Amino acid sequence: MERILEKEIRSITIANHVSKVAKIPEVRSYLVELQRKMAEKKGVVMDGRDIGTVVFPDAELKIFMTASESIRAQRRYDELLAKGEQVQLHQVLKNIQERDEMDTNRTESPLRKAQDAIELDNSQTTIAQMVKTIVDLARKQIQL
Repeated sequence: MERILEKEIRSITIANHVSKVAKIPEVRSYLVELQRKMAEKKGVVMDGRDIGTVVFPDAELKIFMTASESIRAQRRYDELLAKGEQVQLHQVLKNIQERDEMDTNRTESPLRKAQDAIELDNSQTTIAQMVKTIVDLARKQIQL
């Protein structure tokens, strides 16, 4: 039976280590193959810092979503508090800054926007607005 690990993998403890593990080439290689296998039947939506550049460079639609560090930190902080984690906003912001720095500068699959990705800044939009924008883009680009 498949077990959902969403709560565990989104914890601040895991977030503090994810970029360190992500720069290990053997781990990256294994995960890329696993992600590609998951998407063999098409019709998949995935997110990740190298999904559009490394894992699926030929994807039909690539979205590069951005938001300011402070907005991302506040959202993550609110999410962690809602899960009952005891964190400080400055810790969350520091984690985001460190992860961005490590992921952008790693040699294996660095964080970068794919040339053909559509960049969307969601700093000032709601989830519902962003979903509508992406669905509209998918309908237009993939003819859903």
